[in-house]
Amino acid sequence: MSRLRSLKAGASRAVTRLSERLARAEEDGVDRPIPPGPPPSDPGPAPLQPEPPPPATMVPWGVRVAAEAGWRLLVLAGVIYVLMKVISAISLLVLSFAVGLLFTALLQPTVARLRRLGVGRGLATAITFVTGLAMLGLVGWFVVWQVMESLDDLTRQVQDGIEELKTWLLNSPFHVTEAQINNIADSLNDWLGSNSQAITSAGLQGVTVVVEFLSGAVLALFVTIFLLYDGRQVWRWTLNFVPRVARDGMASAGPRAWMTLTGYVRGTVIVAFIDGFFIGVGIYFLDVPMAVPLAVFVFLFSFIPIVGAFASGTLAVIVAFVANGAVSALLVLAVVLAVQQLEGHVLQPFILGKMARVHPLGVVLAVTGGSLIAGIPGAVTAVPLVAVLKSVVVSLKSYAAGHAVPAGAADPSSAAPPPAVEAPRSPKSSGSTPPPEPEEGGESAGPPRGGER
Repeated sequence: MSRLRSLKAGASRAVTRLSERLARAEEDGVDRPIPPGPPPSDPGPAPLQPEPPPPATMVPWGVRVAAEAGWRLLVLAGVIYVLMKVISAISLLVLSFAVGLLFTALLQPTVARLRRLGVGRGLATAITFVTGLAMLGLVGWFVVWQVMESLDDLTRQVQDGIEELKTWLLNSPFHVTEAQINNIADSLNDWLGSNSQAITSAGLQGVTVVVEFLSGAVLALFVTIFLLYDGRQVWRWTLNFVPRVARDGMASAGPRAWMTLTGYVRGTVIVAFIDGFFIGVGIYFLDVPMAVPLAVFVFLFSFIPIVGAFASGTLAVIVAFVANGAVSALLVLAVVLAVQQLEGHVLQPFILGKMARVHPLGVVLAVTGGSLIAGIPGAVTAVPLVAVLKSVVVSLKSYAAGHAVPAGAADPSSAAPPPAVEAPRSPKSSGSTPPPEPEEGGESAGPPRGGER
């Protein structure tokens, strides 16, 4: 009984303690009254967190410059690629116009001279064009006639040269036997027989090339006629496609580019004539067959700088070697090298001058690029195109330097228009004089308005 009473007493004490703890917990959770006083001030909005810097400012300056230059180079490369595709698609038209432009640069001084003598524009154009075409036809006929006259002798000399080469190989220290030479000849005949279809298709392609050449020649003649007759109006019409802000600069660059092209073509004709004349005289006195046709070939190939002189000289040396032997070939080589040295050190600097001179590296790159794009016509027109572009760039830079706005000065294009000056009134009319009509090309004859040049 005593144990039971002690257990009850312990349980009652534990319940009492638990109730006391619960009461103290409730007293701690009850809100205490706020003492009287002034209300607390408004702390305001919470401070804003600093925004992160723009991503563009986190890129290093060198990388940003490289990216800016990179996308511009990509756009430029795309434009050049599309332009080359267009030019390759209409290569016949582009080359015909370029050749017509070169012929115009060669003949236009004659037209201008006839005009100064009082001859009408149409008659001067007709006289110059017919005379130039007749001279070109006579030169072509003379070359063909000389080739046909010397063809039999050249064929006989080639056969004799082959026999002499065969005899030399049999007696040479290379120990070549006649059976080996016959095997080479039989292999060549077998190759010709097995590739007859390819040779025939190549001949058909040659006919297509001849037809395209004749079509381009006719188109170039038409371009020459119209440029000789109305070239100034064609240039004025072309300026309408240039933005008005850049029209004055292009108008000043056009005459300079035309002077460069004219000087280049006339100087090249003189240099080519001197090359052909002296090389032709040299190979004539060395008794090389077809001296006149070879001289004409030297003249024509001289229009291709560096490469043309090498090709025409090599042809003359080969003909001399086949016809007269190694000694004659060496003498012809000496003549060709002497004339080319005269051209490079005397004729080119004094005749062409500084107006149309291009660095030799630029000449080689231009000729190579032109030949890869359009063959021989591209090689002929590449160097004058580079010379003209150089002249245009120099002229535009000079124009920009002459019309540059000094630092701190007001831009004249943004200046306010000048006040209108009232025209004097006549007794019969009380109105003012109407503004002048715009001139050709859409420009007004009066002072430029604000924002226009």
